[in-house]
Amino acid sequence: MRVTRLDVPQLLAVVDELADLLTDAVDDGASIGFLAPLGRTAAVAWWRERADGVAAGQLAVWAALSGDRVVGTVGLAFPDKPNSRHRAELVKLMVHREARGAGLGRRLLTTAEGAAVAVGITLLHLDTETDSPAEHLYRSADWTRAGVIPDYAASPAGVLRPTTLYYKRVGEGMGAALRDR
Repeated sequence: MRVTRLDVPQLLAVVDELADLLTDAVDDGASIGFLAPLGRTAAVAWWRERADGVAAGQLAVWAALSGDRVVGTVGLAFPDKPNSRHRAELVKLMVHREARGAGLGRRLLTTAEGAAVAVGITLLHLDTETDSPAEHLYRSADWTRAGVIPDYAASPAGVLRPTTLYYKRVGEGMGAALRDR
């Protein structure tokens, strides 16, 4: 299993597999911004739209590959405002149902955290559905619970659910984060 950061051509080359991963996560009930059923065309289009953010340096995407198959992904979204270049949002951490239980979610999380530190990020944040399996991962990785927002997002089934906000301080200093990425 290898985890690699995707540039635009690489992302577009695996867009179908990323779409399969996204639909698998939604089908399994992950509250990651989509309602079920998520059609393949919509999933492919969503991933294709991410290419602009990758090209602009506003989004970094990693894929976990088992052979040539994408079985996991994670992203970092970088704010574009000068006063927030020290932070990033952890987005779309997904592991295919068939690849769960082997530590891949932790590996993807650690990869994103390390990459954030490497570019001078000192604060990461995320939101996740309250009481979801993902909460255990974040708590066990020393993320701090900041609070809960009731009825924040609809689950894939369309039921309003609370969301828990987390943050984690990483790295030291802010020098590199305040420079252009």
